[in-house]
Amino acid sequence: MQQVRLSEVEVRVYEAVSVLETRGQVPYPDLIAEEAGLAEQDVHAPLHQLTEKGLLHREDSPLAGLDFGPRWCARQPT
Repeated sequence: MQQVRLSEVEVRVYEAVSVLETRGQVPYPDLIAEEAGLAEQDVHAPLHQLTEKGLLHREDSPLAGLDFGPRWCARQPT
């Protein structure tokens, strides 16, 4: 399995997404920031970097007419 190098912030953001999912909470950026101990504006770049590395994926609101913004879901390593 190929190792992916992550910055400290990327690790914090990835772990925050995983913890939120484990608790059954929807990983929206504001909750991810709170869980990671970061300001909300500071999680956007790591979220996109983790997506490019294939560790997260973005899902848009599944309910028509209800848009709470994108949620970010962890991809489990295979």
